[in-house]
Amino acid sequence: MDRPLERKPLRADAARNVDKIITAARQCFRELGPEVPLQTIATTAGVGPATLFRNFADKEQLVLAALSRQLRLHVDPVVEESLAGMDAAVGLINVIDAVVQVASEDANLLGAVAGRRGLLVGITGGLIDSMAELLSRGQGQGSLRRDISIEDMVRLVAMLIGAVDTMEPGSRAWERPVALLEDAIRTERPSRPLPQQTPIPGMNFQ
Repeated sequence: MDRPLERKPLRADAARNVDKIITAARQCFRELGPEVPLQTIATTAGVGPATLFRNFADKEQLVLAALSRQLRLHVDPVVEESLAGMDAAVGLINVIDAVVQVASEDANLLGAVAGRRGLLVGITGGLIDSMAELLSRGQGQGSLRRDISIEDMVRLVAMLIGAVDTMEPGSRAWERPVALLEDAIRTERPSRPLPQQTPIPGMNFQ
């Protein structure tokens, strides 16, 4: 899936540095939060600040590169498989599942660009197009509600991504909300139980 922010091919040594920086960024954001200094990321990556800034002008560029890589590794293969599959509804849910899983595992990366919708469009535009194609196919197959638009889907997925803050890091608590979304958009509710309920950290409703 093409993304406007994809980089031109780099020399082998430069590519290794970029990979180390992105890997370190994910680790630092996950462990230290979205306000982690770039100097800390450079130190964790084992490169100097000059090397980091030669590849990434600011934190936003680094965050978007890290998110883009996660989407490329974990979402794009699911998108390709779903577009090639026969059941568009299953494909759409699988894509949403993959997106929310990435959001759950890299919540602090998303937090670093929270509210910057214009920036995120650069790495999600192709994904939204693919979701629109699967939605249209599913509606044509009669498995997805015809009164749902791609705008609805984008908002629903954004709501799911926003909910990852209520989940334990590293858990699979996102599976239940995704299943509830599937129940809402299908013409017939799937004959399967909902995934197990999980507690919200720091809250007790009993």
